[in-house]
Amino acid sequence: MSVTDLPVKTARPGMQKGQQTKAAIVDAALGLATQIGLEGLSIGALAEVMRMSKSGVFAHFGSREELQISVIREYFTRFEEEVFYPALKEPKGLPRVQALFGNWMKRVAIELQSGCIFISGAVEFDDRPGPVRDALATSVQTWLAALYRAVVLAKQAGHLDADADERQIAFEIHGLILALHYEARFLKTPGSLDRTLRAFQSILARYGSEAAKTLPPPVIPSSSL
Repeated sequence: MSVTDLPVKTARPGMQKGQQTKAAIVDAALGLATQIGLEGLSIGALAEVMRMSKSGVFAHFGSREELQISVIREYFTRFEEEVFYPALKEPKGLPRVQALFGNWMKRVAIELQSGCIFISGAVEFDDRPGPVRDALATSVQTWLAALYRAVVLAKQAGHLDADADERQIAFEIHGLILALHYEARFLKTPGSLDRTLRAFQSILARYGSEAAKTLPPPVIPSSSL
């Protein structure tokens, strides 16, 4: 797929024209970044996608770095909307943890085809201090803090053993997602999604209390990955 084939999202109604244009540029940049990474973004490529001049694209951001940060913020906003906020509708405790993981898995199933900005960005900027790395790290830390808080509430609700280590549980859940991306996207290992779900159930079995055994498992679409 070339950059000219990337879809351009229509901006939200009610925005000023300049805001609409900037939102459309960020959306196109996000689509491009999932394919070639944040470091691969260029004003020229976006100008081609948007059918704008390079100066017209540049005027909305002022620098390539600010463009990259805008893409990270938009990616995190969509992550919250798809993964975090829907899970808040579930009761505090393991049902919410399961919903977070289930929503996360649904998103990963899509990202295995398009790529994850958090993961690709970590590879690109892990040893490159600066605002772009800071924006990436802050987004990931914010999400992991929310996951950890959900695990803490699950323990408080009596769904986890009294001596369960909440940080260890959150760490293991995060590790499952990272392993899934590596196995399914990079190595193309069949059955990776199902193995990840079984590993999550194993975490719940190891740390869960007797009360947790009566809870239904998260509903996640089946996949051949």
